[in-house]
Amino acid sequence: MDKFLVAATPHSGEELAPPPPPRRHRWRRIAVELDGRIDARFRHRESRLLLDSFAEIGAFDHKYYVHGEERCGTYLDRMVNASTMDFHQVREGISAMEFDKKGIYLASVTLSGCLTVHDFEILYCSKYGPSCSLQDDSSNYLLHISNPMPLNAVRWNPGNQDEIACTSSQSDKVLLFDIGYVSSAPTEVLQKGKSKFPALYSGSRKSLSDIAFTSDDKSRIFASGLDGAVYMWDRRSSKTHCLELMSSPESQFNTVKPGVDNRTMFGATKNGTIHIWDLRGGRASAAFQSHNEVQQLASVKVSTLLGKIASLKEQTNIVSSPILSIDFNPSCSYQLGFHLDDGWSGVLNVTNLSVTHLHCPPPAWLEGTDLVLQKQLRKPTWLPTSSIYAVGSSSYDGIYLLDFHPDMSSACHVDYREETRGFEENQPAENKFVPLSQRVLSCAAHPLSHTIIAGTQFSSLLMLSQKQEAIRNPES
Repeated sequence: MDKFLVAATPHSGEELAPPPPPRRHRWRRIAVELDGRIDARFRHRESRLLLDSFAEIGAFDHKYYVHGEERCGTYLDRMVNASTMDFHQVREGISAMEFDKKGIYLASVTLSGCLTVHDFEILYCSKYGPSCSLQDDSSNYLLHISNPMPLNAVRWNPGNQDEIACTSSQSDKVLLFDIGYVSSAPTEVLQKGKSKFPALYSGSRKSLSDIAFTSDDKSRIFASGLDGAVYMWDRRSSKTHCLELMSSPESQFNTVKPGVDNRTMFGATKNGTIHIWDLRGGRASAAFQSHNEVQQLASVKVSTLLGKIASLKEQTNIVSSPILSIDFNPSCSYQLGFHLDDGWSGVLNVTNLSVTHLHCPPPAWLEGTDLVLQKQLRKPTWLPTSSIYAVGSSSYDGIYLLDFHPDMSSACHVDYREETRGFEENQPAENKFVPLSQRVLSCAAHPLSHTIIAGTQFSSLLMLSQKQEAIRNPES
């Protein structure tokens, strides 16, 4: 009944009580606006807005020429596969890509042997610039070189903005190109020399699978081999390798990555093992002047670490799977992201060698996926300003954006509890799947802007960025 009561009218001559002072609103300024520093938890919560905004905004087909009007091998392989039955198809697709450290150029290589360098600004402005289109697809690149061998790795030299290194799974050479020279011939070729273990240097296992530079020395190049070793070249002294990082003879390395401090080297193999070497023992010794080996610091088998996760072991049968890619989180130096051949992705904490995050997509047989596509190499990437891991799906035409934030608030953390999620006032980001027009094999995130370039099985480039919608004036 109280809501129906009306206050009595005051008698004449009585003074009205003064109105109460206005109620102050609660201070709602966030800490970022007060001290100018972005807290990691705040960045994690706000990353949901970033993930929700990603969409495919453009596609660039590989329709390039060599020697005038002659089409390149990548384009010809695409035409062959488009016109033949499945069992006659040749391997094609963009096997690797990388931005230079300034985000000006994007280098990509294909399984058909093409090395292409694009100017990122030209690609981006072709979708959002004044013209919003390119007059000719064959004019949107800075450099295009066609090689007779398939290329499976490409890296920018962090100490030389114009130098690119690439290698082939059918060769034991590292090819270096200078984008300042318009030439199809490499400016320098590095080759494996006489190995300390000649029994391993035989047959198809002598080829290289990946390459890496350290950020503190532009003259040293590392390459992972299929013969159980990681090789290092010092270009100031020789064109042949001067150091071998050895593992077990049956190991075949798929990828190699230097530690953030450049003191350690990480290599991942086809039998699902990550090997770690300490380079400081050879930096000031005769090991860099001879064919001596550097002893391993540690080695861990990913399937063994996964078996220690009780909740995972109860739900599935854990088997060893080849490691296709490893890469450090630029926002968290102790997080080593890995991607397995079965489509699983996770994070290895290199301080205690434990798996802290894991994402297990639906198996390919549940989705009716072609197993040939399942076996294609997939190379993920980290978004530079957040702990978001982008990886192409092996079951769908699209890309997963995974929340690998380094604490238990991440939905991918092995100790994450679903029942506590509803009590969180500000829920963090969730894993997102962004549908695309083609199957993705490799990804590269721009180092300065929130843009992802995805390389597809049809050798096209897909651009993923924030959706931009025009605001209409309601009076117009």
